[in-house]
Amino acid sequence: MSYNLRRHAATAELLELIERYPVDALTLQEGDGVRMPTEIGELRLASATYKSELGLAIYYRPSRFTALDSHAFALRRAVHDRVLLPGIERLLTTHLVDVESGQDVQLASFHASPLSATNLLRRRQIASALTHLNDLSDGAPTLMAGDFNYPILRNKLIKQVESAGYSLSLSDGPTYFYTKSIAYHFDFLTSKGLDIQLVETLPQGLSDHRPIMVTAEILKRAKLQGPAPTDAGATATATDQVFDEVE
Repeated sequence: MSYNLRRHAATAELLELIERYPVDALTLQEGDGVRMPTEIGELRLASATYKSELGLAIYYRPSRFTALDSHAFALRRAVHDRVLLPGIERLLTTHLVDVESGQDVQLASFHASPLSATNLLRRRQIASALTHLNDLSDGAPTLMAGDFNYPILRNKLIKQVESAGYSLSLSDGPTYFYTKSIAYHFDFLTSKGLDIQLVETLPQGLSDHRPIMVTAEILKRAKLQGPAPTDAGATATATDQVFDEVE
C-alpha cells in the first residue's frame, strides 16, 4: 500500500486502514519522521526521513519480511525545493528479504516535486530514482510507489520508465480529486521483476490523496543477496550532484 498523508494529517487513520487491508508493506509520503510510530498494528517501521514534515516512511510485516539496510536520497531540486524545502529527500529505499524463500526485494517510497515544477524536472527525478534503485537492487525485484505528481501527458514518462527496464502501473481509479467531476492519477508505481496483478484506489480518508493498494507476485527468483543485517531503522543519506543544472 502507498499513501500520501497530506502533511501528516492522515497518520491517525493508518491503524484502522491496515487492519481493514492487511498488507505486507506500506510506503508513505508527507509524514513527519519524528512523529511516525515505530509500529502500526503488525507493521514495523523500517526507515523514515526526518528533514521536513514532507518526509517518507516504509513499514513492513516482520512475519513476512526481514528489513536490512535503508537509504534516503535527495534528488534533483525544483525551484520550490530550493526556496522552501532545502535538502528534502524524495526517495527512500529498504532492502527486504522474504523470511520463507530468502528472496530479496527492493521497496521504495517516492515523492516527486509538486506541480509548480515541470514534467521534465519530474522525469529527471524519476530517472535518477530508478538509477539509485538499480545500483542498490543487484537485480532483485523492485517496486517504487508514491506520489509522482504527474497527472497528465505521461507518454514520455512511460517510454522513459520502460527504457530503464521498469513498468509503470496506475490504479483502477483516480487518486486525487480537484472537484467531484475532475480527478487524476497522482499516485502510482514503477516496478521490475514483479507481476503487478492489481492496483486498487481505496476510499477517501483524511488526506487529499487516496491510498493505493498493490497486489504483486515475483516473476522469477532473482539473485539472492547476503549482506550482513544492519539496523533497519537507520537511514543513510546521499545527494545527487545535479542541483546546478537548468530545469
